[in-house]
Amino acid sequence: MIPARYASTRFPGKPLADLAGKPMVVRVCERAAKSGAASVHVATDDERIAAAVRGAGHSVVMTRADHASGTDRLAEAAKKLKLKDGAIVVNVQGDEPLISPKLIGQVAKLLAKKRDAVVSTACHSLHDGFDNPNIVKVVLDHQGYALYFSRSRIPYPRDQAGSCYRHAGIYGYRVGFLKRFSKLKISPLEKTEALEQLRVLWHGLRIAVAVSETEIAPGVDTPEDLEAVRRMLS
Repeated sequence: MIPARYASTRFPGKPLADLAGKPMVVRVCERAAKSGAASVHVATDDERIAAAVRGAGHSVVMTRADHASGTDRLAEAAKKLKLKDGAIVVNVQGDEPLISPKLIGQVAKLLAKKRDAVVSTACHSLHDGFDNPNIVKVVLDHQGYALYFSRSRIPYPRDQAGSCYRHAGIYGYRVGFLKRFSKLKISPLEKTEALEQLRVLWHGLRIAVAVSETEIAPGVDTPEDLEAVRRMLS
């Protein structure tokens, strides 16, 4: 599922931005369709986005406009699609036109394997940008479960040793937990870091993390990012 909204403080209309002749959200649909997913749906509240997606032959689920997050939007979409609680949904952001189809499948398979986890996600080794708060870092335990996510550098390299991982904003959920997530109390850590996934850890639940051997392609947050992706596509 791909949550997509037209409104954006930094980049209004981002899902419809042109990438080599196609709207960005359509590019994301094409990548997701190659992942092995049983189906691909865009969840949106905007008719312009819906028209572009349908025009390219992909599925749309219309949702309310007042959702606080993309996760809440997907929960409504899952309910409308009548998905069973045990089904696995992967949340692929609508501004990830270069996302690897293999990674999408990897996140889904990891959640299917890790029965004690309620969420799965992904990361890769970070080699620069350690102090950039827009790059979210994650620390793992020895079994590959998330210990913490932060906008700060973690772990701190006191002796200039140790690895650091960048978290990628892709998530796998079982539909039952997707419906339950929005009912969980927002945590103080989530408010401090402005990271929704910290709500899961705060409530003592587990997040399984797939470590990608290759660097995960960046998303599009700004018009400058869009130009960079256009250069990569060309």
